[in-house]
This record gives sequence, structure tokens and C-alpha cells, in this order.
Amino acid sequence: MKLEWQRSTVRDIPLYYNPKVSGLRMDTSTNPLGANPAAKEALKECMEMDLNQYPSPYSDRLRDALGELYSLPPEDFVVGNGSDEALDIIFKSFLEPGEGVILPYPGYSLHSYFVKVNAGRPVFVDLKDDFQLDVEKLNRAKGKVLLLCNPNNPTSNTFRHQDIEAVIEGVPDRIVVVDEAYGEFAGKSFIPELEDYENVIVTRTFSKAYALAGMRIGYAVSNPELADVMQRVKIPYSLNRVSEAVALKALKDQEFVRHSVKVVNEGRKQLHEGLERLGFQVFLSEANFILFKGNLDHKLLVERLAKKGVMIRDFGDKRRMENCVRTTIGTERMNQLLLDKLAEVLRECR
Repeated sequence: MKLEWQRSTVRDIPLYYNPKVSGLRMDTSTNPLGANPAAKEALKECMEMDLNQYPSPYSDRLRDALGELYSLPPEDFVVGNGSDEALDIIFKSFLEPGEGVILPYPGYSLHSYFVKVNAGRPVFVDLKDDFQLDVEKLNRAKGKVLLLCNPNNPTSNTFRHQDIEAVIEGVPDRIVVVDEAYGEFAGKSFIPELEDYENVIVTRTFSKAYALAGMRIGYAVSNPELADVMQRVKIPYSLNRVSEAVALKALKDQEFVRHSVKVVNEGRKQLHEGLERLGFQVFLSEANFILFKGNLDHKLLVERLAKKGVMIRDFGDKRRMENCVRTTIGTERMNQLLLDKLAEVLRECR
């Protein structure tokens, strides 16, 4: 293939993280409790489902259920194949080729990916030294859309509520997207305030707190005018009948979500204190993962840890995250295994 056939906006896009999997996975920020029990129940019921028939084009039953959960009209919701599809739909709906999308940095790597594949232009604005939003710089930046992640991946902190309000209100003629993939673990959401703003879209996922990453279920929620635009752009049938059935069953079991959050909250304290005892600098977390750094080279640390059967995520080559690595917060047993293996690596590398 001639490289000039490629669209110019996608020429520098690398492949996404795709490691050789082995041992205990603490690199993907998934739920430490394992698959949601609701999935097994729903899958049994799906054995009787007529899979020769198409799903609802717009996942109407799931939108109804989400509306009940949040006390909002189902017309406010757009359901997709993971919140990644929801983000893709947003850019397909509102972004003209060449228009800018403002992205706080460091941030989720796939945010800029979706901008580029939709022929947009990423406009990066550095977070402050404490990884909080620089409201003044964000409001000076030129872009049609501002996309932020709260809690922020990979820095693991949440942004101050008043700062999010300030960037929403500061430039009212742009769309602000709040990616709340880890929102349940922080106990914070902008969804209750959507009626106060006409320019805000919130995205959420079933992959994390609901422990359904393999089913690929996510959604966007906004005022009905924005949602209507996205619904017409969305690929019909993108969420299959089985995934919708699993999501519906999972929504009815909010106790599983509450228990997942409790396990993560307890594990966060265990890991934070344990990592500090080992000499690491640990960043404040309100998500289900923790960012930390030490004196040992990040690549060596991740490599040696993987050989001992524990996988964590390496961010140490990225600007402003030099020598940083990230781990999922697991159960007490998983966290202790990680801490023990880290201690072994540190001893061996002295």
C-alpha cells in the first residue's frame, strides 16, 4: 500500500496497548471482583433468545432502564458498544474536519485517537502540577469541544467540581464532554446537573464498576437536543441483544456496584500505604487504580514484575509522567501479592 493513500490525520496513530497476557492482570483497571454475577444469569436466559432477529436499533429497553436509574427521560441517553463508541459518536456528530478538540494532558490516550480518526485536531492543555485543571488556559484554548476524564486516567485523581463548572460556563458556545468511566468509584457525577447546562455530555460505561468489560456496553447522556443528534448519527444495532440483556440484569443489582466500590475504597488505602512503605511516590487516587513512581527504572520494574506473574501498566515514557506506572486496585489478596512482588523486585535490583 502506498502510504500517501492514508488520510493525513491518522498517519501517526500507534496501535493501542496490546501486551502478551500472563499472570495477575492489574494493568487494565477492571473490577477486582471478577465478572458480574448478573451476566451469568442473563446469559442463561439468552439461550432462549431468538438471535436470528436484530436488536433494537437504539437499545430502547436499556435507555428506559437508565432513565429510571437517573430519573431522566430515556430520550436523554444514547447507548453504544462501550463508552468508546459513545465518544466516537460525539465527534462524528459535532466535529467538522480540522476543528480543534481541547484535551487536558496527561489524559486518556484514546481521547486523542477518537479526535484524529474523526479528522479533528487535538489541542493539548497541560494540567497543573497537582494534576488539576488549569481553568484559565482551558478557557483560552480554541476548540469546538472540550473533553475531560473525571476521575482522570491515568493520573487517578478527580478534578475540582468548581473547576469543571468554570470550564463549562467559561466558554458556553463549545461542547464539554465529561468522561466518567470511573465515576462510580469517586462517588461523583455531573449527570444530576445536566439540566442546568445545554452544552454538556457525560459518558459512562458498564466496564468498570459493573464488571462487564467483555460485553462492551456504554452510554452518553445529555439534554434531548444533543442526544437526538447523536442518536441519528449512531450506527443502528451497534449494541447486540445479548449485551443489552446483560446490562439490564446488571442495573437491577446495584448492591454489586456498591460492594465493588467498597472493596476498591478499602484496597486503595491498603495499596497507598503499602506503596509508600516501599519508598514509592504515590499520587492521590479517587479511581479504581493508582499512579505511582520510584527510583527504579519504570521499564525494568514492569518487566521484572511481569516475570513474577503480576502485570501493571507503564506510563514512564510519557511527558510529565516520567518513570510513572499504574496499577489497578485489587482485592486485599491481590494488593498484597503486588506489594510482595514489588518488594522482591526492589531487593533484587539494589
